[in-house]
Amino acid sequence: MGVLALKELTLSHFRSHQRARLTLSGGPVAIYGPNGAGKTNILEAISLLSPGRGLRRAAPDEIARRPQALGWKVSALLQSLHQMHEVETWAEPGASRAVTIDGKAAPQVALGRIARILWLVPAMDRLWIEAAEGRRRFLDRMVLSFEPGHAEVTLAYEKAMRERNRLLKDQAGDARWYAALEGQMAQAGAAIQRNRVAALARVQAAQAGAETAFPAADLEIAGPDGPIPADEAALAEGFAAGRGRDMAAGRTLTGPHRADLEAVYAAKGVPARQCSTGEQKALLISLVLANARALAEDFGAPPILLLDEVAAHLDADRRAALYDEICALGAQAFMTGTGAELFEGLQGRAQFYELREEDHASAVVERTEG
Repeated sequence: MGVLALKELTLSHFRSHQRARLTLSGGPVAIYGPNGAGKTNILEAISLLSPGRGLRRAAPDEIARRPQALGWKVSALLQSLHQMHEVETWAEPGASRAVTIDGKAAPQVALGRIARILWLVPAMDRLWIEAAEGRRRFLDRMVLSFEPGHAEVTLAYEKAMRERNRLLKDQAGDARWYAALEGQMAQAGAAIQRNRVAALARVQAAQAGAETAFPAADLEIAGPDGPIPADEAALAEGFAAGRGRDMAAGRTLTGPHRADLEAVYAAKGVPARQCSTGEQKALLISLVLANARALAEDFGAPPILLLDEVAAHLDADRRAALYDEICALGAQAFMTGTGAELFEGLQGRAQFYELREEDHASAVVERTEG
């Protein structure tokens, strides 16, 4: 099994961090300190070493340290299998995010080819009881971890759908325009569905093939009116048949953009939305770990894991089991919590960093624990 790990991480004017530098061994990392010290900001910076808007889905201008608002930069030395890469991402005030890999400008999708990063944050604790949009985003992040090109087909689908929605709102009646856009949507939508189904199958298999302390979930992709087809012709037919209803609504009511991820606690046969808070958290952790195991086989190395306040809703036994699974997987996992005692099970197996607030800026101090 190969290695995927950050060896160095530098933050400049990134939220609460005027400047922070971490030298990393490649193993698990425990980051602790009081609320507001900047722990999640470090995880957010790492999440921006993957395609997309990061774990907070923030716009570039929202990330810059205040009150200076000078722009921000994240620099990293990344070991990806048998190669070392220098990766930088940054944004100047009022500009979009830029990326360089080994000193050359690169599109964000290129980040997904050299690094796979998964995360679990407290906002996701409500995943099973919130609106379908959050679960769909969770599903697509999972898909993106296997297929970096998924972002491109999703953008193509959304672009064509926006144009179709504009026609619907304008009450346009030209069937040729609809047919052209619906053809583009059907082509991209079929690829989206195929990618989703394939990723879900990989995660299901990784759950079934593992001995773990966390519960397995039966997963299914559903639509508001039943299963969403992965066949291009069937999608195009559905879009055409729905024009009248869609025109009345002023938007497209069927398609992959209406998909939902349904989960059932397999051992109990209980839908995830009806499980206890602790069970819902355990199911989420189970899916992230299964995703990581499947990626380790696919990519050749386990992904980097970002687990923010991961100890919440976990008792001591479950925490210990989680740490054992992370170490057995060989993943570089960045975990945050308010105190070092939450990571007792990682003593001797992880680097420990304490975060403090000094002179209105976050200070990162490496500690030797245990």
